Amino acid sequence: MWIVPDWPAPANVKAIATTREGGNSAGPYQGLNLGNHVGDDPEVVLQNRQCLQQQLGLDTAPVWLNQTHSIDVVDLEQPSVEAVDADGSYTAQKHLPCVVMTADCLPVILCDRQGTQVAAVHAGWRGLVDGIIEQAVAKFSVPGSEIMAWLGPAIGPLAFEVGGEVREQFLAHDPAATDAFKPHGEKWLADLYLLARQRLASVSVGEVFGGEACTYADAGQFYSYRRDGVTGRQATLIWLE
Repeated sequence: MWIVPDWPAPANVKAIATTREGGNSAGPYQGLNLGNHVGDDPEVVLQNRQCLQQQLGLDTAPVWLNQTHSIDVVDLEQPSVEAVDADGSYTAQKHLPCVVMTADCLPVILCDRQGTQVAAVHAGWRGLVDGIIEQAVAKFSVPGSEIMAWLGPAIGPLAFEVGGEVREQFLAHDPAATDAFKPHGEKWLADLYLLARQRLASVSVGEVFGGEACTYADAGQFYSYRRDGVTGRQATLIWLE
């Protein structure tokens, strides 16, 4: 029902990435849809969220975000029943899950080596190019060299077609981004995973794991907006015990 990150995080750092398996949603949202902004029945989405919280044994509900492809990363200090406007969250509080929703965009989770701080980031290409990863790393009280990252399921480099204007925005920030784009007819195939690794490296985060899945290619396991248009959302969560 979910993916457990394979990374050397401290034992008290817990994280999972959901798939579409399980859940009560039907139609194009079939499975464990956790997005309440995509046209699914709000009551069913609430049931899915409550089911996830129960199965993970979370005492506190995740703090869900209203994601708008911004670079806003909020500090979580207490639970919230209302969604927070941001595309990332950070906390040093125990039992307070950070969560982001995706359906092709890249979820990035972060923790420090001591297991005292965590963050979750929703990184589509707009967030990546504008610097949301850098914003999240800046929230930590330790340097980037003391932080590790895991890249969750996103659209893969063989499926993410973009226009030349997207490529130019990345190259304007860092010419090395050219390695993340391959010609595809009159457009380009972009590697979100590589772009994220480059941005993490720019702030000294060298321990980066994950980045193997493709949401577009695996319809049985993942929602994909690029593939289906009307679809659900999976979630990636991280918290401190």
